[in-house]
Amino acid sequence: MADLAPPTTGRWELWGLPPRAVTVVLAVEAAAVAFVVAGGAVPSSGDVGLAAFLTVLSVVHTELATGIERIRRRAAQTSYFDLSSVWTFAAALLLPPMLAAAVIAAVYLHLWHRVWRPAKVPLHRHIYTTATVVLAAGAAHAVVQQSGGLPTGAADASGVAGIALAVLLYVLVNTVLVAAVIVLTSERPGFRDLVGGWDDNTVEIATICLGALAAVALGSTPGLVALVLPPILVLHRAVLVRQLEEVASTDAKTGLLNAAAWQVQGTRTVRRVHRSRGTAAVLILDLDHFKAVNDSYGHLVGDDVLAAVAAELRSAVREQDIVGRFGGEEFVVLLPDLPPGPAGDTEMRAVAERLRQRVACMAVAVDTPDGVLTIGGLSVSVGGAAVPIDGTTLEQVLNAADASLYIAKRDGRNLVRFAAPVEIPTPRSGT
Repeated sequence: MADLAPPTTGRWELWGLPPRAVTVVLAVEAAAVAFVVAGGAVPSSGDVGLAAFLTVLSVVHTELATGIERIRRRAAQTSYFDLSSVWTFAAALLLPPMLAAAVIAAVYLHLWHRVWRPAKVPLHRHIYTTATVVLAAGAAHAVVQQSGGLPTGAADASGVAGIALAVLLYVLVNTVLVAAVIVLTSERPGFRDLVGGWDDNTVEIATICLGALAAVALGSTPGLVALVLPPILVLHRAVLVRQLEEVASTDAKTGLLNAAAWQVQGTRTVRRVHRSRGTAAVLILDLDHFKAVNDSYGHLVGDDVLAAVAAELRSAVREQDIVGRFGGEEFVVLLPDLPPGPAGDTEMRAVAERLRQRVACMAVAVDTPDGVLTIGGLSVSVGGAAVPIDGTTLEQVLNAADASLYIAKRDGRNLVRFAAPVEIPTPRSGT
């Protein structure tokens, strides 16, 4: 189930959050408690036994996957999707709200002890996530009950439709509640920050579907539920491999794509644009006089400035634009799917100038031993080139953009220049 990512600073402690975020967190937790209390009918002994069985299955699952989940939890950059939904969703379908909430609490208490606390996740996040899952489970339970309960046979279309709707509602409730807090605690979060990536949500839905199958098995042939464990463990490993691949493609200092990963994605995108006879552009940006920042304030402050510039660049372009760190103080942006003709050229130039202006207006607050220091006066030189005007391959367009960057530097820095038929002097040896 979706959760907030690990903290980076102490500002993520509950009382350090913005007041509106604290209000939302406490309101959601109070709503979860009220929901459980309102559904507090005395459970049957059979339901209690089923709740205990689901809890045991969850514990076994977590113990078998603990090592993998600790690695995934530490590697998560934004939202994080654990795979406990297979048991919490099964509990939502099979049990009354109070017992389902008890199973969820037990599942997340065990996860906290074995995975989240070792990964140094704040307790208030764990409690909030548990509350969102309780409310999501309650919504799913209500839908299935309204549709007549679990399917009783192949012809029970309403039961199957009820489970399908319960899956969607379970995901929707949890995603909205988590996204609400991210919006209130983050500066300009992207869509992926709010809801996770496509792959993340696909894994989550697959896990919940396994939970639905587990519920149906427990309702008819309980022994078959053991068949859920092998595929869920394989899913753990598949998700870990994908997540580690993502980490390996990310620049550690800025969170952008590293040079190799950017070139892989860029090459693929430029080929697609060329085949479709579309238009794209490459911008290379180089921080002017960045060495002076490192020399004056140290490399740790320089790293903070790089991270701030990266965030500014990422927030100033479209979701589909590909932003990377090319090394040192150099960044690169690929703008695919631009309008054809003069309109595309105009948009390319507007984006380049907007990025230059955004960096020039930055004031980066950094922590130093002497207190908070604000770094200003930053600027970038920008070189740009277009596909297919300046080249049909990524390498050709990069060379053209790099030549334009050289001109921007030569003409005085803090400028934008675009590819033109110019001859770049070759430096003489010894100079």
